[in-house]
Amino acid sequence: KETKQQTTVNRERQPWDLLRFVKQSSKFVRFPNPLASSAKKNVIMPGDLLWSSEKQLFALSPLDDVVMGGASASTIDQSTGLWTGFVTDANSGGFVGIRSTPVLQPALDMSACQGVELKFGTYSPAASGTNNKEVMNGKRLKMGLRDSTEFNGIVWTTSFPLRTGNSIKIPFSKQVPTLFARTVPNQTFDDTNVSGFQLVYSKFEYDGEMNPKFALGDFGLQIVEIKAY
Repeated sequence: KETKQQTTVNRERQPWDLLRFVKQSSKFVRFPNPLASSAKKNVIMPGDLLWSSEKQLFALSPLDDVVMGGASASTIDQSTGLWTGFVTDANSGGFVGIRSTPVLQPALDMSACQGVELKFGTYSPAASGTNNKEVMNGKRLKMGLRDSTEFNGIVWTTSFPLRTGNSIKIPFSKQVPTLFARTVPNQTFDDTNVSGFQLVYSKFEYDGEMNPKFALGDFGLQIVEIKAY
């Protein structure tokens, strides 16, 4: 078992959990809908609530490094927004994530908005044995938006420091187009075709750089709401 705030590399290879891989990845595979392109898009206005424990345009489900052979694991409670688990770099992994499911078809037209705003709670999971505000406050996460239905398509990414009990704005204009944590040049974000949202806690930053505000081990945070602004 990983120890809290571990920073050393785990050289011991762990068995790959094939069942968890199938369970997680299958939630994000959706057959193309030929009618989706002609369907009227869901127009989102500034202030519209996208996700909370009481109102949800989509569900949030884990998508951890098990999809790439890793051993990190997380869960999220839809009724509270509590996202907990542990991160290990065994098997060359080192990240946990949550992603909207199913793929939004029709997509969201967010052209009237400047970005999305995330609000975090101050929940401290007892299972970690430590105060979540001390452990996660200041840690660097990534918010990702998708403007295509491709499972491994471009992710429009913004890195930010977590501030428990506060909100963080993610402007569309500051997003970085990435593919497997590598920046992709000459891309244009389609704010009329937003089809997915994801949040990632990872040791990887961009283009081979490491996240300077990251620690292996237990983690926990609470997502209160996601809304447009």
